[in-house]
Amino acid sequence: MSDLLANLNPQQLQAVTLPSQHALILAGAGSGKTRVLTTRIAWLVQTGQVDPHGVLAVTFTNKAAKELLARLSAMLPLNFNRSARSMWIGTFHGLCNRLLRTHHRDAGLPQLFQILDSGDQLAAIKRLLKALNVDDEKFPPRELQHFINAQKEAGLRPHAVEAWDEYTRRRVELYTEYEVQCQRESVVDFAELLLRSFELLERNEPLRQHYQRRFRHILVDEFQDTNRLQYRWLKLLADEGRDGGASLFCVGDDDQSIYRFRGAEVGNMRDFEREFQVSNVIRLEQNYRSHGNILDAANAIIRHNTARLGKNLWTERGAGEPIRVFEALADLDEARWIVEEIQSLVRDGASRSDVALLYRSNAQSRVLEHQLFSAGIPYRVYGGLRFFERQEIKHALAYLRLIANADDDTAFSRVVNFPARGIGARSLEVLQDAAKTWNSSLYASVPHLAGKPGTVLAQFVRLIEGLRRDTAKLPLPEMVDHVLDASGLRAHYRNEKEGQERLENLDELINAAANFLAESGAGAEALDQPHALLADFLAHASLEAGEHQADAGSDAVQLMTVHSSKGLEFDVVFLSGLEEGLFPHENSILETEGLEEERRLMYVAVTRARERLYLSFAQSRMLHGQTRYNLRSRFLEEIPEVLTKWLSAPSSRASAARSGFGGYYEPSRAAVAKSAPVPPRRNQEVGGLRIGQTVSHAKFGKGVIVAAEGSGSDARVQINFGAAGIKWLLLGVAKLTPV
Repeated sequence: MSDLLANLNPQQLQAVTLPSQHALILAGAGSGKTRVLTTRIAWLVQTGQVDPHGVLAVTFTNKAAKELLARLSAMLPLNFNRSARSMWIGTFHGLCNRLLRTHHRDAGLPQLFQILDSGDQLAAIKRLLKALNVDDEKFPPRELQHFINAQKEAGLRPHAVEAWDEYTRRRVELYTEYEVQCQRESVVDFAELLLRSFELLERNEPLRQHYQRRFRHILVDEFQDTNRLQYRWLKLLADEGRDGGASLFCVGDDDQSIYRFRGAEVGNMRDFEREFQVSNVIRLEQNYRSHGNILDAANAIIRHNTARLGKNLWTERGAGEPIRVFEALADLDEARWIVEEIQSLVRDGASRSDVALLYRSNAQSRVLEHQLFSAGIPYRVYGGLRFFERQEIKHALAYLRLIANADDDTAFSRVVNFPARGIGARSLEVLQDAAKTWNSSLYASVPHLAGKPGTVLAQFVRLIEGLRRDTAKLPLPEMVDHVLDASGLRAHYRNEKEGQERLENLDELINAAANFLAESGAGAEALDQPHALLADFLAHASLEAGEHQADAGSDAVQLMTVHSSKGLEFDVVFLSGLEEGLFPHENSILETEGLEEERRLMYVAVTRARERLYLSFAQSRMLHGQTRYNLRSRFLEEIPEVLTKWLSAPSSRASAARSGFGGYYEPSRAAVAKSAPVPPRRNQEVGGLRIGQTVSHAKFGKGVIVAAEGSGSDARVQINFGAAGIKWLLLGVAKLTPV
């Protein structure tokens, strides 16, 4: 027993050896929470306070559940290991599946019911809409999927959902039809596993009492990530906190609650403390991961959140190195600097796999990937796809490929019915047969078709021909922008509940085109042949999407969003894009709850670093194909200066935290004059064009120049195009004709 408790610090020991009472363990980043959780179970079993079959432990991932079981197997003697199989240890979904399998008749399910993953569920919804002749543009399948899951996670069946308008009423009807279809086909989705399990326990008192008597100790990992229904499920099993019920041992960190968009409710921790009258709140504050300066920065940042239970991380590892801060002129400069710093670290003996590049938005990865590729540095995108492999980017590139080469059957097949335009599998079969008969491409075979297949496919051909015609005189970035709109891709993802990230990636594709144009050094002759330049850009995209991503397990730099980094740690962490509107994200700045979650996300990012932390931002960044000037993130202002070492002279531009202004901004002349280095200065005339002059543009039509700035390759003008709005255009790219 002494070996089991050896090397625990006082707070860990206190948590592990608590009596059978409800307890809340506030486990800070790197404080050994998994060790506490497993040692607690082993201690309860070895001291005879509970039989293995009386333990219920809930995790959030299968990986965490396997790790918990592996550690327990190493801790418990062999005779306990044999009975440990009777322990219920797993995810919420896994445990609910086990419960429903055991009591399938009471749950109204066949014994061999099947589980729909997210993709299967979406396919089932599409089949339902088709069977009911529902317009899937008015009721997008993915949006309906989110609606149904959100109601289930709130514990609501269709009859309990309030419909305040006709659109919601129809969605509720479709929810009802979906439930009928699932019951008929003997399938359940992930949200249904939890809801049906909860309903079974709630209505079946003998069954509920059986499990309440069985599970005397319920332990929950990552408690801050539970949603409301998961918390209600736990309360049922713990007998609603009554005396004589199970002891709830909840381990979590409210400062690391970053999944509100998935339904996580950080307020569950406060509700648990109040509703269960928790007297045992233990804070695990000793960190075994990071050096002191990193922890002091994290503490200083998170202290600005008001709705928190509170703790303060510390370490015995010493202060370590200062946090390095870099201010770049532009996002490309920021990416180049990061790559150069990585090269320097590797030359000094650092392992590439111990270096992580974190960013707030997936769209930020493209410029980083490009610089790593150019420098020949192997990398892997963790928990996601590389930029040019992402679904929305491949769709956009397929449209562009058809403009460059209509006979590209792979591109044709990818987007002929995306976004959906009523072209079914039967029409495509007819087309493929025609292509074989005429020995031609799919595109060239369309005119040979008659009837409905010929009609619907001819509409798609006209769309591609229109795109080719309308982009014939547009500069490359504007060509990409036009295709994103005219193809319907933007409208499609705009209608998705979680389509914002895909829209950001599409906008980043415009930036990729602009950067390619700038780096290619294309002369006037090339600019006069935009479709030839498009072919070069597509070749460039294919090369960057090639085989240069490192294999799993190889020595490679790790790229990931901050969300994906939770639970991981690295010797060296680069956190880029620390600008207002980007991090914190512009969607969160105006709401207190959203801003506090962004700050928790920043806290997570900082605490991933063990030895060295780099923070960077750029004065300007390409957004929607145009250059925007940025304020540095308020989170940088919240770090005490004594902890930082600036690798560039910080500009005197006022921070967003001090000015109270959120998002991107166009600096005033006074602000520009004070900043160092400075954006291009405002001019009355650039490139032979002057303010007040009327010009014509191939896409936007006629407009009046209202501002001008910069010189040489940085020269640009701001033009009011009336109905098309006000646009900033680079003179080296845009073709403007004086009127």
